Amino acid sequence: MSWILTWRPEDPQFWHDSGRYLAWRTLTVTTFSLVASFATWFVMSAVVVLMPRIGFQFTTMQLFWLAAMPGLAGGSLRLVHSFLVPIFGSRLTLTSATLLKLIPMLWLGFAIQDPTTPYSTFLVIAFLCGMGGGDFSSFMPSTSLFFPKRLQGTAMGVQAGVGNLGVSITQFVTPWVISFGALGAVVGVPQTLRSVTEVPDVVVTKADGVVTELAIGKPEVASQIVIQKDETGMVTDVAAREGGPAALRIDVRRNEQGAVTDVRLRQEAQRDVWVQNAAFWYVPYLLIAGLLCWVFLRSVPVKASFREQLDIMRSKHTWFCVVTYIMTFGSFSGFAAAFPIMIRTIYGGFDDAPEPLKYAFIGPLVGSLIRAVGGPLSDRFGGSIWTQISGAGLIAGCLFLILGGYLTPTSVEQFDGFLWGMLWIFLMAGIGNFATFRQYPIIFAHSPRQGAQVLGWTGAWAAFGPFVFSSLIGVSITATGSAKTFFCGAVAFYVLASAVNWVYYTRPGAVRGDWGKGRTWWDRIPEAERERLRAQG
Repeated sequence: MSWILTWRPEDPQFWHDSGRYLAWRTLTVTTFSLVASFATWFVMSAVVVLMPRIGFQFTTMQLFWLAAMPGLAGGSLRLVHSFLVPIFGSRLTLTSATLLKLIPMLWLGFAIQDPTTPYSTFLVIAFLCGMGGGDFSSFMPSTSLFFPKRLQGTAMGVQAGVGNLGVSITQFVTPWVISFGALGAVVGVPQTLRSVTEVPDVVVTKADGVVTELAIGKPEVASQIVIQKDETGMVTDVAAREGGPAALRIDVRRNEQGAVTDVRLRQEAQRDVWVQNAAFWYVPYLLIAGLLCWVFLRSVPVKASFREQLDIMRSKHTWFCVVTYIMTFGSFSGFAAAFPIMIRTIYGGFDDAPEPLKYAFIGPLVGSLIRAVGGPLSDRFGGSIWTQISGAGLIAGCLFLILGGYLTPTSVEQFDGFLWGMLWIFLMAGIGNFATFRQYPIIFAHSPRQGAQVLGWTGAWAAFGPFVFSSLIGVSITATGSAKTFFCGAVAFYVLASAVNWVYYTRPGAVRGDWGKGRTWWDRIPEAERERLRAQG
């Protein structure tokens, strides 16, 4: 039987006898599937940084659009998913959503093997990857219905936190999984990945800013180099021997008088990779997750038609929650999608530039882990204060990057500061994420169905984060030469969202405040008022 006949999680006896087992089983299965949702949603952000190095001739703005497109789809599809569970139930909705993600993964796996694949095709695939972001607004409302209010923060913090690890998994596993044949060798051929690295053990000696000596520690490289000097001993030119390796690149820098002021030696390396594995390895995972959802999931008997569910639109608190969730999860998802291409664009022009996928997974990992472990903190101290802390931290992180010059670097040495600033932003966004999962059901404590649906509805708008952040960061860099303009705009929005959260949910006496267990707005109003609100909801 797909639908449960009765469900009373707030009844202690019912919860102890049978409710808790089914609730935690449901959480386990759906979280396993949600990991794949986030992973497939962000797979394009990991692939785009590799595309120029395997032969695709796309511009920087086109790459930003590919990273942004899953966010456009994710937000749009969440608007749909936020209504599905009360109509079709958890079992059918989540099983179907899991299996549908096979389409973009298979398509991407084949398309990426051909450098002549049109850009328009990748735009469609990127949009379909957004299905992994869209179904979040079915997963979270479903989980909310299974658990009592006292465990909302813990349960949904675990689910979202572990589920969000899919973002880090994508960006961490991709460089490894493309390095060997595996599934890709069965259904495709390898691509040639080209990379340029600085030749080590090269010592440049200068006098008055002009090069006098060039010592090369690698004999096999030194034997391929011709160093020319004038009668004063100054280096006048450095060139490769005739017939030398084409992979050796020599950059001779000169001043206005033509004197050599610096020499850089770089080598181009090539290796076979199977980029299709970045998509194909999710296929067996999705098949297993879909089977588990169909076998083990059941549906809570909370039903409502599409028209009935529109009642949340009439509450101002719905839209205030949208604002604060865009601040929290919108920032997490947006920066997670843009982080790899930001590293490549902002710091990729320097010698010894950082490898984007070596660092990109760390930020989403930080945000995901704090979501998973922070749920009990929101249950104890309330979600409102943690959302407030999140907003203040996001403002501080953006100002650090702006004022520290890390968005307009003059050397690669500034990358460490940029990385730490971004990790702080991911941490603050993660804190806001676990806070809002507790906070929103409390704001709508009079109606569990509305509270669950608001989780889906706010998630829908915040899921536009990858689209909005990636596209606007790309526009900012293209138009002004840096992402500084975008971060200034982000600060302004964070100030607005934090003000809304303080006035309505955090300050003493706030209309729907949440200050922890037994200390919410719902706890302080009389029973007669509760009954009136229940009847209205």
